[in-house]
Amino acid sequence: MAHLVTLACCSLNQWALDFTGNSRRIKESIVKAKAAGAILRVGPELEITGYGCLDHFLEGDIFLHAWETLATIIDDDACQDIVLDIGMPVRHKNVRYNCRIICHNRKIILIRPKLWLANDGNYREMRYFTPWMRPGHVEDYYLESIVGRITGQTEVPFGDGIISTKDTCFACETCEELFTPTAPHGPMGLDGVEIFTNSSGSHFELRKLKTRLELIVGATRLSKGVYMYANQKGCDGDRLYYDGSSMIICNGNVLAHGSQFSLDDVEVVTATIDLEEVRSARSAPSRGLQSQQAQKYPRINLDVRLSKRVDDRDYHLQAQSLPINLQYHEPEEEIALGGACWLWDYLRRSHAAGFFIPLSGGIDSCATSVMVFSMCRLVISAIDKGNKQVLQDARRIAGEADDTDWVPANPQELMNRIFCTSYMGSQNSSSETRTRARDLSHGMGSYHVNIDIDSVTTAIVNIFFSWSKWMPRFKSGGGSFAENLALQNIQARSRMVLAYLFAQLLPTFRGRRGGGSLLVLGSANVDEALRGYLTKYDCSSADINPIGGISKKDLKSFIDWAATNYDLPILQKFLWAVPTAELEPITSSYVQSDEADMGITYAELSTFGRLRKNDKLGPWGAYCKLLSTWGSQKSAQDPNDQLLSARQIAHKTKFFFTKYAINRHKMTVLTPCLHMEQYSPDDNRFDLRPFLYPGFDWQYAKIDRDVERREKAEKGTGKEEEEEADVD
Repeated sequence: MAHLVTLACCSLNQWALDFTGNSRRIKESIVKAKAAGAILRVGPELEITGYGCLDHFLEGDIFLHAWETLATIIDDDACQDIVLDIGMPVRHKNVRYNCRIICHNRKIILIRPKLWLANDGNYREMRYFTPWMRPGHVEDYYLESIVGRITGQTEVPFGDGIISTKDTCFACETCEELFTPTAPHGPMGLDGVEIFTNSSGSHFELRKLKTRLELIVGATRLSKGVYMYANQKGCDGDRLYYDGSSMIICNGNVLAHGSQFSLDDVEVVTATIDLEEVRSARSAPSRGLQSQQAQKYPRINLDVRLSKRVDDRDYHLQAQSLPINLQYHEPEEEIALGGACWLWDYLRRSHAAGFFIPLSGGIDSCATSVMVFSMCRLVISAIDKGNKQVLQDARRIAGEADDTDWVPANPQELMNRIFCTSYMGSQNSSSETRTRARDLSHGMGSYHVNIDIDSVTTAIVNIFFSWSKWMPRFKSGGGSFAENLALQNIQARSRMVLAYLFAQLLPTFRGRRGGGSLLVLGSANVDEALRGYLTKYDCSSADINPIGGISKKDLKSFIDWAATNYDLPILQKFLWAVPTAELEPITSSYVQSDEADMGITYAELSTFGRLRKNDKLGPWGAYCKLLSTWGSQKSAQDPNDQLLSARQIAHKTKFFFTKYAINRHKMTVLTPCLHMEQYSPDDNRFDLRPFLYPGFDWQYAKIDRDVERREKAEKGTGKEEEEEADVD
């Protein structure tokens, strides 16, 4: 006989410390889950507080407000007759834990603390929480009176236990625990757990989703059983975008899968599963033998059936779910949609009047602008599908009155209301970049401002001249390196000052109701930040930077993709253009080029970025790795790739690490950017390193000795001298 159970996983666009909004979204998800016939509902990690509260988790208030919020949820009549798995922080014996609260009909069944905490990359959970280091142990928790008055309980179970219902057994596994070598679902499955819930706060990164989903699917392909994965979505207050993709899997087959990018604040995915399929899949004798020897977990009884009896089934709601095929976005689509969703959340939650960007005519500011266009396309699509919240937010951002019936007809109309672009030209600017900026603005529909900044930069230089009676000159006019750099930087920094002036005044100038101000967008990519190829407090300084975590290579692919998919043929001209800062005079023999200025190509920067961050290599380790990639035909991606000598590789390695080190201080003021790339040098919390470096004398000397030995060997001069040998 089939034991059909309907389960629900929720992706919620929670916001750190927004207890009112978070509570509302949790309740809405419960109502939707019940309407779909679900008996067990799972939400994302720390959903009551929002995952990204950071050091606020150290405050006592947050635990009080979490219990207050939970009380309103479990006491709501709409939240009864369904088992709830809700995430929030809990303080037990003066120790802070990241917990799941299992509730049913105004009773708390179990508080389950997280066993293994995420504590690398963007995650710092051990700064706020302590892991529960007693697997398989449950003890009493003395319940806060604000909840105890509702539940009638004074003590509830706290710890690593499993819940037995009348017809099955389920248990919790939280985010990071899934990815550990000995994940809890293995021994729990051997002890009879058939349904695993996983509440997650996993953020978006380019090309990451497939890896994450393969791990989740693999969890039940080996151990069998039902796996419920619920992930947060949206921007909850900082550099991360949580990409949802909640799913339900049975025996390695995906039965339900939520969207990765969506403007819906509440998304609930459900699946109906026959528990007999789990039991049948676990029938191997070897598994039975291991089960007898497996760890035994404390069981907490819950007097409820998760499956419906035959006579009680609603066959319209409880048709068994069939496996589905997973579809993944290409990286170009991830950039377009992930950036768009993050921008929309940031804009609507900041209560700004829109965005402003200095549009240079180059590919970086172009890519940022196309992300905003992608955002407006998503907004129009959501409005067309009847999303009232998105329409309400769009009207408020555009400055419409409360009783308005305005509905933007297309992305261009919305762009014109909320996005302002400005070409800030100088005597060093070309007509080509000015024209490209104008044509892109016209194609997207943004409000465009065309200005010249020479009067500003001339006035600033004249202040210096009035004091010094000495006029600095560009390199092309015989000036020194210091003069040339200073004259470039004053142009760049003037643009930043003007950008904020226009961003603050344009809404009022254009007659927006209530005035307001625009968020200034930055457009420095991750490779330029890594190299330090930017001026402190120039146009790289902004309110937020949506492309700051994207490589130049991926940005070009994104623009190429958008030219066709967004019907913006003007974008092809940006791809053909040579990247240039246009801060020096153009002469018959000299045109400024980014890669020439940097002394290294964007592709090489990406390689060094991954070696430094992903592979965790210093100068010596990077040099050794590159000997087998750049110096070996076997490792060349293209047979025509030019192989480099050990000396050339050593030069490039030392050049990169020297430039990286002397420019690291710029990362301390880097504009907050959307995290997309694993080798981001963002100093905020992802890439924690000094910003005042010594010279790499020891490391470089080791590299030089190795180069000399290799060159001697190639010339056949004999064996290396033992006293020169290194112990590696």
